[in-house]
Amino acid sequence: MNLLLILISSVSFLGYGSACFFSPYLKREFERYGFASKRTLVGTLQLLASLGLILGFWKPVLGSAASFGLTLMMLLAVLVRIRIKDSFLQTLPALFYLLLNLYLLLQGFR
Repeated sequence: MNLLLILISSVSFLGYGSACFFSPYLKREFERYGFASKRTLVGTLQLLASLGLILGFWKPVLGSAASFGLTLMMLLAVLVRIRIKDSFLQTLPALFYLLLNLYLLLQGFR
């Protein structure tokens, strides 16, 4: 089960992190969030965390660090969505990934 959840999170953040560099839609979204200047940083951190989740199979400390970083990033994403008054449906993906990565963090990479 954890393997599947790790793969879901890793692949998702690989895709989203990559899209931060190339997607005009995400460029507009980061402007809407008020974080246009942080888009490439967020994308880079998400790509690194995605890799860290996978490497966590061999180096558990990397998996734990990656899930911690993604949990923190998604907590901030939820708070930003609340601050800009997005709907619950718009906030739901960030909330889902917050809970998913918190679960992975608490389960540990053993």
